[in-house]
Amino acid sequence: MGVFEAADFDHHETVAHFEDKASGLKAIIAIHSTALGPACGGTRMYPYVSSDAALTDVLRLSRGMSYKSAMAGLPLGGGKAVIMGHPDRDKTDAKLLAYAEAVNALGGRYITAMDVGIGPKDLPVIARGTKHAAGYDQPGKPGGDSGPMTTLGTYLGLKAGVKHRLGTDTVKGLTVAVQGLGKVGMGLVRRLSEDGAKLIVADVNAEAVKLAEDRFGARTMSPEAIVISECDVLSPNALGAILNGDTIPNLKAKVVAGAANNQLARDEHGAMLKEHGVLYAPDYVINAGGIICVAGQIFDWSNAEIERRTRAIAETLAAIFRRADSEGRTTNAIADRMAEERMAKGKGVGSVAAE
Repeated sequence: MGVFEAADFDHHETVAHFEDKASGLKAIIAIHSTALGPACGGTRMYPYVSSDAALTDVLRLSRGMSYKSAMAGLPLGGGKAVIMGHPDRDKTDAKLLAYAEAVNALGGRYITAMDVGIGPKDLPVIARGTKHAAGYDQPGKPGGDSGPMTTLGTYLGLKAGVKHRLGTDTVKGLTVAVQGLGKVGMGLVRRLSEDGAKLIVADVNAEAVKLAEDRFGARTMSPEAIVISECDVLSPNALGAILNGDTIPNLKAKVVAGAANNQLARDEHGAMLKEHGVLYAPDYVINAGGIICVAGQIFDWSNAEIERRTRAIAETLAAIFRRADSEGRTTNAIADRMAEERMAKGKGVGSVAAE
């Protein structure tokens, strides 16, 4: 499959393939947009079944990063990278350093960070070979652990959804179903419990489920059943594509607000949610705390500035909800439109910001 013929090619500025025979590196870096600044996004290492599958993933992910950064008001564009290989079996320092050279070849137009298969131990290795890396623990710099800010943005975004759809400023007494109890999901459960919400939780990790039961008095369900449970708010914080033609007609929640990526199986499922009376908080808007932390490292923002920008997620979502109502459109379509408007206004500044 040629890049230009790929279904997910969206006028990407650069799609670069890299191979290093000595280390075995095979990687693709996609820069979707530098309209607002240098492209930024994580590096994913995954055992793709083919180079076409890797290309599809990197094109989708890089486009999503453009929209995420634009809606977070960041001076960053969107990019992403994929390394073909199993992270547990195929990862070596030599391969990561060869990848760093690939990042360098783009001359600062792409800044890499962590993603699936590339973790806290890997990014410092990559950073030995390139200065264009961020989002990991660095002495004297903020933004190492993005979990707390992602949790804060999701929590405040959820409350913004509750206020708009249910007309209340509090989650006290409301039933919130939280799917996924990783760092973000468990942090969200803690905040919601402190606010007096009734909690339903689900996770494949039995220890995390037991902790939520014992510490926060949560009821438990399977990860599949919780999606259509009797609740006021559904908060997906694990699996993607859970909002689809099978689940949406059976949703009981009036608000969907969570940090999981790619919650809609397809864009048209946003219309199904609207028709079903469900308010959807677009995932790439509500979960932007992570990229805000990465930006904080890149631009040397204070912790207070990172938190201020994360807290602004709630008002961004409120603006999306209001505009969706006034225009009679879906929230995901409005978020996309707003991101595109911001990128269009920024055309021409990206090359300056990337220098």
